[in-house]
Amino acid sequence: MSWHWEDLIKVGCSLLAGVILGLEREWKDKSAGFKTIAIICLGSTLFTLLSYKMGAGDSEDATRIASYVVSGIGFLGAGVIFKDGVNVNGLTTASIIWISAAIGMSIGFGQYITATVFLAACFFIIVSGPILNRYWVKNLAKTLEVHLNNTDGQIRGTIIEELTDLCYSVKLKQSRFTKSDVTLQLDIVIHKNRLHQLDQIFLLRPEVVSFCY
Repeated sequence: MSWHWEDLIKVGCSLLAGVILGLEREWKDKSAGFKTIAIICLGSTLFTLLSYKMGAGDSEDATRIASYVVSGIGFLGAGVIFKDGVNVNGLTTASIIWISAAIGMSIGFGQYITATVFLAACFFIIVSGPILNRYWVKNLAKTLEVHLNNTDGQIRGTIIEELTDLCYSVKLKQSRFTKSDVTLQLDIVIHKNRLHQLDQIFLLRPEVVSFCY
């Protein structure tokens, strides 16, 4: 196995790509920042180089080691995904980990143009996503969980009726009952400007112990 100057270029490109992808995560103080993303990108490039160099024979598969990066990176991605109440967080970070490994592998195989195009596309989505959501996305799909200290069916019906008047769509997903309280889980679609009104529905009702979405 021999090393060439091009391998050092690949290392530099991989490091740069990892830092670019990780900057936004670092700025938002996420669990995987530019250091983590850069190391993942470098590791993917290294595995690809080793796979290509050590498996470059007539009877050998030059992509055998690199193919396991695809499945192995899933464990890292799963580690940053967690459930917070009714919401799931960390999906964007996991996706960036996944694409950074793919870009690192592209660099390792010498596909610089492919890596550059996908790096630029990914960075564009990361940067422009919040802006597009702010100005273009008007309706929000939320999973709403409401905890009531009263099992009276009339109160539950009144709350659902008020939500129906406020939201575009309301679907009761689950009800959990105990002797003294009930928890409702609903899927709603609401205009983002009406979120304050949604809060007021629950804050003004003494029967509501807590709510989250």
